[in-house]
Amino acid sequence: MRRFSKKEKPVAAKNSHLQTSESFLLSAILSFSGGLQDAYTYNVRGGVFANAQTGNVVLMSQNLMQGNSAEAIRYLIPLLAFAAGIFTAERIETGFKSGKKPHWRQIVLFVEIIILSIVGFLPGGLNTAANVTVSFSCAMQVQSFRKVHGYGYASTMCIGNLRSGTESLSHYLRNKDRQSLNKALHFFGIILFFAAGAGTGGILSGMLGIKTILLSPVLLALVAALMIKENR
Repeated sequence: MRRFSKKEKPVAAKNSHLQTSESFLLSAILSFSGGLQDAYTYNVRGGVFANAQTGNVVLMSQNLMQGNSAEAIRYLIPLLAFAAGIFTAERIETGFKSGKKPHWRQIVLFVEIIILSIVGFLPGGLNTAANVTVSFSCAMQVQSFRKVHGYGYASTMCIGNLRSGTESLSHYLRNKDRQSLNKALHFFGIILFFAAGAGTGGILSGMLGIKTILLSPVLLALVAALMIKENR
C-alpha cells in the first residue's frame, strides 16, 4: 500500500468536504437560470444575447463591416456590461473574501437578485438598459461560480462545458477511467440544465413577456438559501 508523506495527501482527502457552491444541485440551478436569461433577452429584449457574448461579437462585427454603426453599438454595449460585471464580482471577492458572514458569493447573488428583479419591470422602450443589466448579472455569476465538484465550468454558457465534457468522455473510452466518466457526466448534465432553462425561457417569453426574467431571482434566492444553510 502506498504511503503518503506529511506534505502529500490523497486527492479524496482534500475534497472530503465539498462546498455547496460547487455542488451539482447548485450548479444545475445556476445553469438553468443562465439559459433562461439568454432566451429572455433574445426573445423579449430585441434579439441580443445576455450570456453568449461570442454571438454579440459576431453580430457587432457584421454590422460594423456593413456600415450599420448604430446596430454595432447595440451589440457592443452588452459586451462592455459583461466585462464590467466580471470586474465588479472580482472586486467583491477581493473585498469580502476574508470575512466569514456573509460569504462573498452570497453578496454577488443578492446583487443579482435585486438587479434582475428590476429588469422585470423595465418597459419595452428600455430594452438596451435591460440587456445591459442582464449581461452585467450573468458576468457576475460566471465569475463567481466556476467549479462543479472541483471541475471548472461555466454556468451561463455551453461551449467550454461541451469541450470539457467531450474531452473527458474520450479519455474514459480510451482509458476506462471512472473519474473521467464522472467528469463528463457532470459537464453534460450542466449543459442539459442550461438547455432546459433556455427552452423554459423561450416558452415563458411568449406567455409572460417582460415578466419572464422574474423567475431568475427566485432561482438565485434558492441558491442563496442553500449556501446560507451550509454556513449555519
